[in-house]
Amino acid sequence: MPNKITTLKEIAQRLNFSVSTVSRALHNHPSIGLRTTAQVQKLAKELNYEPNQSALLFKQQKTNTIGVILPNLKEEFFSEAINGIEDVAKQNKYSVLIGQSHDDVEQEKQIINAMKNQRVDGLVISISKHTKNYEHLIAVESYNIPIVFFDRVPELSNINKVSSDISEGTRQAVEFLIQNGHKRIGVINGPAEMKSCMERTNAYMEALQKKRIKIDLSLIATTDLTQEKTCQAMEELLNLKHPPTAILTINDYVALDAIQYARKAKLKINKDICFVSYANLPITNYVEFPPLASVEQFPYQQAKKAAEIVFELLKRQKKTEGKPMFKNIIIEGKLVIHKK
Repeated sequence: MPNKITTLKEIAQRLNFSVSTVSRALHNHPSIGLRTTAQVQKLAKELNYEPNQSALLFKQQKTNTIGVILPNLKEEFFSEAINGIEDVAKQNKYSVLIGQSHDDVEQEKQIINAMKNQRVDGLVISISKHTKNYEHLIAVESYNIPIVFFDRVPELSNINKVSSDISEGTRQAVEFLIQNGHKRIGVINGPAEMKSCMERTNAYMEALQKKRIKIDLSLIATTDLTQEKTCQAMEELLNLKHPPTAILTINDYVALDAIQYARKAKLKINKDICFVSYANLPITNYVEFPPLASVEQFPYQQAKKAAEIVFELLKRQKKTEGKPMFKNIIIEGKLVIHKK
């Protein structure tokens, strides 16, 4: 049978003191005499008394917990991101509460509400691909809970956010393909509501214009990131009168689905058709036909920086300082060539 947990009330009853006197004595309050303080602390030690951390944190109006909301931990990108957040939390002696939106806006709202009710001290969020209205996110700050967004960030200026430079990564990817002799370069982009997709399309067209290659909008297809929609996008591109010889895909998972489709169409990967993707996930090292190259977006570093900003904001709260300038940190992407 487990040992009974000693309470303040039990110590007070044994010494015939009030609970408030015992509490003050345990905290060396100057209003309590030395003899009483010594008696209380001696008995507390004998009974292995441990303070109720929940009560203390409630009194301090903090929980030593930060919340993290991600689209899907099944994606290796977000698994790496969690490692960055947890490393920062550990340094600050904090716990991490994780929720997955599964790219469902209503689920995202429910998690936000649950974490608000749990009184997390701060939030790190990568929004769902369908999130267009940000009211449920911004409203949390009225509860004095700072939020920092990363990777998938809202199109707002008055927020703290960390993201990868999609435009620069896209420029590098398109120029790499052009240098390898490709002029018919297709794109399989994500949902239009994702801010990064618009950036990718714009950068793609700018890179082609810079090299004086005619833009053909029929070479731009979209997917909702599912295998089914990616296959539909591939079918659309390969059925063109002049199909692409290379395709830029929104991420490594979409690239692998597209490659699988191309193989079923009897195309030789990285010969008949080449692929370049984003994220540079380790999984591509274990497949027979990986993308030719991938834009490294540094998920660990993005999430780590976002968590660091959360703790900066929490420290400012303690010092009752005014609100700092909003931070918009952009981490430059890097094209990683897998093989030629």
